[in-house]
Amino acid sequence: MEEGDKRRRRLPAWMKMEMPHGETYARVKNIVTHHHLHTICTSGNCPNIGECWNAGTATFMILGDICTRSCKFCNVATGRPLPPDQEEPRRLARSIRLMGLKHCVITSVDRDDLPDLGASFWAETIRAVKEGNPGITMETLIPDFQGREELLQQVIDAGPEVISHNVETVRRLTPQVRNKNIYDRSLKVIRYLASRGVIAKSGIMLGLGETREEVLETMDDLLAAGCRVMTIGQYLQPSPAHYPVKEYVTPEIFKEYKQIGLEKGFAFVESSPLVRSSYHADRHIHALTTERTRS
Repeated sequence: MEEGDKRRRRLPAWMKMEMPHGETYARVKNIVTHHHLHTICTSGNCPNIGECWNAGTATFMILGDICTRSCKFCNVATGRPLPPDQEEPRRLARSIRLMGLKHCVITSVDRDDLPDLGASFWAETIRAVKEGNPGITMETLIPDFQGREELLQQVIDAGPEVISHNVETVRRLTPQVRNKNIYDRSLKVIRYLASRGVIAKSGIMLGLGETREEVLETMDDLLAAGCRVMTIGQYLQPSPAHYPVKEYVTPEIFKEYKQIGLEKGFAFVESSPLVRSSYHADRHIHALTTERTRS
């Protein structure tokens, strides 16, 4: 039996997923393949790929599929990336139009090899998607841009409705799990986004060895930084070379964290074993923009 099969057989019942299938799933897959697009759905082995693609949604990954960092939890390849594909923004905009999306999520690899860390390419992509898809709303899941506010501002000025940056785990585990990313730097990013009037979002994974007290402390840190939306999901080890799973957290505990987060003051908390950063992102954006319009 292969190692991957052994790992899957050890998954608890609540982590079991159906293999993706369906007509809409096949259509989205064909568009992604035909237009040479990268998605975190495939690169990150997202467990919700079937549900999301059958709903006609996907999280697109720009600036290639090779990251300059080597976080211990992430399945995206690490190495020396190729130069940015200058046609990617327009190709992505056309693909989103073909899919008929009303909301999209865009993320990227880290590009520490570029002078501006990819910020200008991010801004160009956001504008191209909005120009090619009038009325679309957008969430961007961005890297930390090394905490450089002038680069964050380029993304803000391009006009996405939600900007997300994940702290990924609790403070104590950050040095073990994330490469080059610093917990307080991520909080600084979220704080800057919120200070500029952006809907700020972040997320963590459970099962890495964190304690309940540390999860609650992370919630408080994010709220203090101005975060409005939080996602909490189960970490799944992509391969034996990645950081090991310490625990499979039960659905009941995820529900408890959701209730606590809402009571603490988050506008939305998506918390369940299969939740990933962009899960139900369209629901958050519409409710939050409506709330902002009323206020």
